[in-house]
Amino acid sequence: METISRSYVFVKEGIYYFIRRVPADLRQHYSSGKISYSLRTRSRGVALSRANRAACKLDEYWYHLRTQDAELPGKHLLRHGLSRPPPRQEDDAAVTTDALTLSEAVLTYLRLKGQGRPETFHRAAHRSCGYVIDVCGDKPLPDYTKADANKFRDALIERGLAGSSITRIFGTVRAVFNFAVAEEGLSITSPFSNVYYDRNKGVSGRSSIPVENIRTVQQKCREIDDEMRWLVAIVADTGMRLAEAAGLLREDIYQDEDGQWVARIVPHPWRSLKTESSKRLVPLVGSAKWAAERIQAQQKKKKFAFPRYNTTGKTNANSASAGLNKWLRAYVQKGATMHSFRHSMRDRLWAVECPADIADQIGGWHTDGVGHGYGRGYPTSVLRKWLQTAC
Repeated sequence: METISRSYVFVKEGIYYFIRRVPADLRQHYSSGKISYSLRTRSRGVALSRANRAACKLDEYWYHLRTQDAELPGKHLLRHGLSRPPPRQEDDAAVTTDALTLSEAVLTYLRLKGQGRPETFHRAAHRSCGYVIDVCGDKPLPDYTKADANKFRDALIERGLAGSSITRIFGTVRAVFNFAVAEEGLSITSPFSNVYYDRNKGVSGRSSIPVENIRTVQQKCREIDDEMRWLVAIVADTGMRLAEAAGLLREDIYQDEDGQWVARIVPHPWRSLKTESSKRLVPLVGSAKWAAERIQAQQKKKKFAFPRYNTTGKTNANSASAGLNKWLRAYVQKGATMHSFRHSMRDRLWAVECPADIADQIGGWHTDGVGHGYGRGYPTSVLRKWLQTAC
């Protein structure tokens, strides 16, 4: 047993941990390239035993994932690519159900609604409904009951999830369930609706960073003058999402026909956008303009504006967030993060009485109303005027 599993354990502060790389051909099913968690023991023997069981379970599951994708004779005849168990015989009569199981509902949902959607959309559907299957089993949709939904809720609460996280998971499960029910013409009501839990538990509001602290941060960025600080400076005076900024190409940052700096935010293979309204042009003023000039002034021309966060084919926004949040702590209030600059930008635009639809276009927020779907939106000269006033 030790020979099998010792490569899957490591020790940190006396506690044994399990670690295993996800095979390259299965990476699309995971949000990380490795699986790592505490084995909750200081005993090497116990750790090896637990690691061995975990490794065997993973091998079985990975085999299951690979066989699902295998090319089988007659695969095109299988419903949604999955086979169904043969009907059970009860009292000499065949009992069948043609209702989708939850795992099939996920495939239907993603096949029809997942076209062109970011990887996070697909991952959320698989993960959230996977939680249901772990707790309640993979049943035909009509077989799920309110007791199953309550059991699922209790399991999420036991995991220590905040109310906002539970709300997000339930929202995804309801979307999948209701879509599949409508698509199949089933006359059932989702048991995952109207499930009670404390939605405010563990939720802490994301605070804005005061303007005086923003000025301090911007001054420190100019003093240090490196790639990480250019990224902070871009976000501080635009309110961009961190991933939006970190995934920019050098050519996405340019001067328009009037000689003014602009950032073009569009989806890329290495970094998708959260919503359709996230696609936009953002004028660069204040510290963002300074950062644009510093990026383009570099003699060693590189493809990415921030190459250190784009070395693996995917923009590593998590790495950027961890490193920059750690640096920010010395200059901002407790609990403030890089995302707080986005909240601050909204507050700064409100403070100068910027119209809501202009603020929405600057930040890539969705604006309600049919009319907002027409035309190209405000020209960058109008957006720049309000950003200069706010910054």
